[in-house]
Amino acid sequence: MFRFIALAWDAAVELQASAARQLSISLLHARGWQPVFAHRGLSVFVTGQQAGVNQAQVIEGDAGIVLGRLFRSSDAADAFAGKAPLQLDALAADPQACARALVQRFWGRYVALLRTPHRGSWVLRDPRGFLPCHVMQHDGVAIVFSWLEDVLTLLPQVPQPAVNWPALTQQVLLGDNAGCRETALQGVAQLLPGELVALHEQPATGGELVWNAAAVAQAVLECDVPTAAALLHHTVSSTVQAWAGCYPSIVLRLSGGVDSSIVLGCVAPGQTPAQVTCLNYHSQGAASDERDFARMAAARSNRQLVELEWNTGFNLQSVLHAARTPSPCHYIGRTNAALDAAVARDRGAPVLFTGGGGDQLFFEYRRWWPAADSLQLHGPGPRFLGAAMAAARLGNVSVWKAVQLAAAERLRPGSQQEVIAPQAALATADARAAAAQRHRPEHPALRHASQLPLGKRMQLSHLLHPFGYYDPLLREAAPELLDPLMSQPIVELCLRLPTFTLAYDGRGRGLARLAFSGDIPEAIATRRSKGGIHEHFKAVLSNNLEMARALLLQGELASRGILDRARLQETLSGHPMQHAAHVGELHLYVAVEAWLQRWASARG
Repeated sequence: MFRFIALAWDAAVELQASAARQLSISLLHARGWQPVFAHRGLSVFVTGQQAGVNQAQVIEGDAGIVLGRLFRSSDAADAFAGKAPLQLDALAADPQACARALVQRFWGRYVALLRTPHRGSWVLRDPRGFLPCHVMQHDGVAIVFSWLEDVLTLLPQVPQPAVNWPALTQQVLLGDNAGCRETALQGVAQLLPGELVALHEQPATGGELVWNAAAVAQAVLECDVPTAAALLHHTVSSTVQAWAGCYPSIVLRLSGGVDSSIVLGCVAPGQTPAQVTCLNYHSQGAASDERDFARMAAARSNRQLVELEWNTGFNLQSVLHAARTPSPCHYIGRTNAALDAAVARDRGAPVLFTGGGGDQLFFEYRRWWPAADSLQLHGPGPRFLGAAMAAARLGNVSVWKAVQLAAAERLRPGSQQEVIAPQAALATADARAAAAQRHRPEHPALRHASQLPLGKRMQLSHLLHPFGYYDPLLREAAPELLDPLMSQPIVELCLRLPTFTLAYDGRGRGLARLAFSGDIPEAIATRRSKGGIHEHFKAVLSNNLEMARALLLQGELASRGILDRARLQETLSGHPMQHAAHVGELHLYVAVEAWLQRWASARG
């Protein structure tokens, strides 16, 4: 499990220099950790290095160090993993230029620590945010880290942060905001993907987006459908294969849907030397059993398929012992983590691939939005009429309705934008009102998105959220998690392609289905249904109902008036239909209460 801790300070200030020395001594004595960069005002330590997967790469002129995995942008399959210093045209004196060179010439999973003789130290998180990156201060020293548990365990000088209740309440009731640098802990900030922050200033206030998703989307790439399909096929295939080339063996979560089948098609025999094992989970309920589709995909790619049931025996008690994190982590997607790890160990696979991100990338939105996008880009005419007809099929509305909505959006931009708020039916009215009045930071990229068409704005907003990397439950025992479709080259292409091209022929993922029609079974390329695991979520909650009831009814959220205890009591009464409507909401609240108890027990 690759992790890092970096210390940045003003070497001319003795108090900071003294504090940095003490912190460095603690890290030098930490088992399994090694210093990879040590210069005046900046020291970097890592653990879990593995050549070709995650490692430290010094930038020429001792201008800094890149932690993680880099590939050259000139060719997605051309990996850069040399031991020589990383050359960025001697840009050591200009951290902004150095950061821009990184995001333009390379892609991958990385955090870069940069230093200059006269401008202090800086940190850059990769444009997709594959590696977590947080910052906190101690005696004037900026501590940059990927895993909070390391800081609290290895640096006893650093006091445990307190819960940031306003931020936590907002996250619980209004959803996690992709543009929020603030976490649920006081004094702990997170970097946004693509953000460059000056560590000698106030990191929590943010920095400069050197990779701006809105600016990428504004560079519209219009081409005919065959050209777009060929470009998408090449970009996705070469990017997935570049990642696959890092590992001798891979386990791929194969749901049987379009996205995971596309990933599998990219790593078929002959496409990569890696050994690939497919893993499919099923549970009761027609929408939860996609084994027939997974079998088709595995057979076509000549890969072994392991079929397992979703783990309804998942014990929520394990969540109370999760690693301490800056904000609550939703466990519901990790209920099968132990099974994932067992299959990975059995196959000698250090990594778990998924098809995560395809909905957003390939435009699986059953909405009429592409009609509005076509009208804004091309105006009225035959092209718009064709786009409106396709958008009507996509959004399941009449052509007239699609035209009407598109015209309304053109006359009043933003008037038709949908705000999908998380369900908070079990919260008190007072708590919801207070959270709604609190200022919610807008992602900086969205400030530059007002000129984008409606569908592209909506797609952009859903692509700003980085996915999780570490498993707070299994920790070191978990295989590395990788969502290759969310890589920078693929995201940039899908942001630039118009939504009416991505939703070709009025189908969600229409262009992706066409592009990979020769690599995945026809039944998958043309399927309209989408699997789900709601029945599994209900079963986990039912099997842990007593624990959930005790945790929530006696928990902090109810005690502080955030959750309505009477409604909780009724919902958790034991009648299946009572909690069925709120199953996702209840799991979220259990995760938050477990997180709060974990911090309380650590303090005790």
